[in-house]
Amino acid sequence: MSNTTAWLAALATVAILVSYEVALALWHRRRPGRLARTAHAVLREEWFDAVSAQKGSEILAVQTLRNSLMSATMTASTAVLGLMGTVTLAAPSLRASVGAAPWTSGFTARLALELALMTLLFASLASSVMAVRYYNHAGFIAATPVGSEARHCWSDAGRVYVRRAGILYSWGLRHLILVAPILASMVHPAAGPVAALCVVAVLVSFDRLQNHTSRT
Repeated sequence: MSNTTAWLAALATVAILVSYEVALALWHRRRPGRLARTAHAVLREEWFDAVSAQKGSEILAVQTLRNSLMSATMTASTAVLGLMGTVTLAAPSLRASVGAAPWTSGFTARLALELALMTLLFASLASSVMAVRYYNHAGFIAATPVGSEARHCWSDAGRVYVRRAGILYSWGLRHLILVAPILASMVHPAAGPVAALCVVAVLVSFDRLQNHTSRT
C-alpha cells in the first residue's frame, strides 16, 4: 500500500473519531442531562450528599471510594505499560525521521499513528492519575465522622472531588478505547476507518443515557 493511501486511511481514522467527539460536545451543549457522563456526575454528587447526611455511613463510603480508586489505578497502570511499549516502538522511527533531510521526508503515516497512540495513552495516564488523586482526597473527607465540624467544612470540597474524579476516570477509560482504531490502522491502514466506526458505535451506547431518571 502506497504512502499516500496510508496517509488517507490514517486521516480518515482520526477524522471519524474527532467528528464524533465534536458532535458529542455540541449535543452536550443542547441536552446536557441526556449525556451519561453528566448524569453520572450528578449521581456521584447526590451519593456524597446522601452518605454525608447518614450517620454510620463512613465505612461504606470509604469502601465505595476505595473500589473506585482501585479501578482508576488499574487504568493508570494499563496506560503506563502501553505508553512504555509505544515509546519503545516509536523511538527508532522518530530518531530516523529527525535525522532525515528534509525532516518531513521521514515522517510517515505510521510514525504519525505512533505519536497519536502515545498522546492517547499519556492522556489516559494523566486523567487516571488525577482521578486517583481526587478519589484519595474524597476518601479522607468521607471517613470524617458525619455531623462533625470538619465534615461540615469539607462537604462542599468532597462533592467537587467525587465529581471531578468520576469525570477524569471516564476520560481515562475513553482514551484507552480510542487506542483501538489507532492500533488497527497501524496493523493495516484500511482497518483503521472500520475500527473507528465500530468504536463510535460502541461509544454511542455508552454516552447515551438509558432509562433517564436524573433531575438535571
